[in-house]
Amino acid sequence: MGQVAAVAADVQAGRTSALLVAEQALAAIEAYDAIQPQAWIARTPRDVVLARAREIDAKVAAGDVLPLAGVPFAVKDNIDVAGLPTTAACPAFAYAPDADAEIVARLHAAGAVMMGKTNLDQFATGLVGTRSPHGAPACVFNREYVSGGSSSGSAVAVGAGLVAFALGSDTAGSGRVPAAFNNLVGLKPTKGRWSTAGLTPACRSLDCITVLAADVADADLVDSVVAGFDAADPYSRWGDDVRPFGPTFRFGVPPGSQLQFFGDLEAEALFQAAVARLEAMGGVAVEVDIQPLLDAALLLYAGPWVAERTAAAEKILAENPDAIDPTVRTILEAGLSVTGVETFRGLYQLQDYARQAEAVWRAAGVLLLPTTGTIYRLRELTAAPLALNSNLGRYTNFVNLLDMSAIALPAGFRRNATGFGITLIAPAWADRALLDLGRRYEEIAPMPQAPSLDLEGRPQTVQIAVVGAHLEGMPLHWQLTSREAKLVGKARTAPVYRLYAMTSTTPPKPALIHVGEGGGAIELEIYELGVEAFGSFVVEVPPPLAIGTVTLEDGSSVKGFVAEPRAMDGAEDITALGGWWAFVAR
Repeated sequence: MGQVAAVAADVQAGRTSALLVAEQALAAIEAYDAIQPQAWIARTPRDVVLARAREIDAKVAAGDVLPLAGVPFAVKDNIDVAGLPTTAACPAFAYAPDADAEIVARLHAAGAVMMGKTNLDQFATGLVGTRSPHGAPACVFNREYVSGGSSSGSAVAVGAGLVAFALGSDTAGSGRVPAAFNNLVGLKPTKGRWSTAGLTPACRSLDCITVLAADVADADLVDSVVAGFDAADPYSRWGDDVRPFGPTFRFGVPPGSQLQFFGDLEAEALFQAAVARLEAMGGVAVEVDIQPLLDAALLLYAGPWVAERTAAAEKILAENPDAIDPTVRTILEAGLSVTGVETFRGLYQLQDYARQAEAVWRAAGVLLLPTTGTIYRLRELTAAPLALNSNLGRYTNFVNLLDMSAIALPAGFRRNATGFGITLIAPAWADRALLDLGRRYEEIAPMPQAPSLDLEGRPQTVQIAVVGAHLEGMPLHWQLTSREAKLVGKARTAPVYRLYAMTSTTPPKPALIHVGEGGGAIELEIYELGVEAFGSFVVEVPPPLAIGTVTLEDGSSVKGFVAEPRAMDGAEDITALGGWWAFVAR
């Protein structure tokens, strides 16, 4: 049972009250606000929250059955909630809605308690969470890194445990990317399966309202409450649910040439572990060509659909352009020059890509992709906002364009504590089947333990592998201890290295050489030290040694000692000994 169901069950059974749950949520929000106030744009007044909770308790006492009784939730501030302004993170755009968005109304009818409106990339234009006048929410596990967007505040509110679930929106990945970085499930329903009435459009023909939750059971329960046709929404539609995947199923994985991790070797290793997890569930991996999908994705920002974003903000762009975030404004202004001819050409291109994409579903029932290939620091996004945002959308931008359903799932953590996620993608109306598959994914093996929340600002450190004179008890170990390096643990390299005892070095040192086939697994120690200390350490590394990237036995990677080929001149190959300790003992 997920947190959402557990809270509702306890309130419904009288084991707790909606009032107590609301008071606890308010206290948690107040405490976390001192650490990361950027998560919220507007909060429901305390007296309104408590009055709502008392109303729920009264209904339960009267015998009403409420599937979300007393469950606290948050709403992205491009979705209408009566009594609070909708701003889309642009104060000059703000308006006061007369009524709740249809999805919010359904949640209220089910007994949920709305705690506030959350921050976002302005006009839901971005996958980073940094494009807001209210500040940039950060990853809850390491606040040096982005939260992901555009549903940034919603992800932080759930990831930090402030609410049980939150609504986001997803046009190009805005509900999936922040789910990945903050260890959450992000359900992106089929277009039209959830009402978008009351949603400020980003690209109206593509927009979906989504849910971010702690696990699949929570996302499933919210989906059961809010999904369904809405006659007031011109983009709402009927459809038949695809039947669940069987005990064995075929899942598509792109060839290595189409998988891009942007140098993030830890993400690559975590993705391969997710492939193995699906295979353990009964899945059979088949290689599929996703190039048509990647090509279709380019249409979103390099094709006519950028004009649809412009249409959503046309009035304020014309009358008050300075009120718009500069990066967002650059994107919106590009749409002004899109012609009708270009729009139809784009539609024709998309139809062609959609036909080519059908080959994926002929080969496999579901597609497995990284949610993102990597993650970036906040300061990195400031330096290169468009290019790095584009990298984050590589595996998400095409999904709504090609009318697919998707669920983002947690898939582990990097050493810097940021979350990595995968996404299961299927044709339209496979939402229930994806939820079932996601539940099986969670159950097949223990999910990775989440790191602690970053409450004080996680110090920036670098891990480094040492294989010789810097090992504990060896002559140069002091160069680590003097920099307050901490031992993380002992490990072995992947079996793709050879180790040589170099000649004429004082003290004696080994050389680790990557050879690929014919290598061996070499014992090493991994230390962690501050970024500045790491820099001063690297300066002292003499040639032919160098600091590079070492692949470990489990497929992950770490910075470590490597050597130039000239280090082998006259050196003794000691690979068979398995490491420097054994050589010294000999």
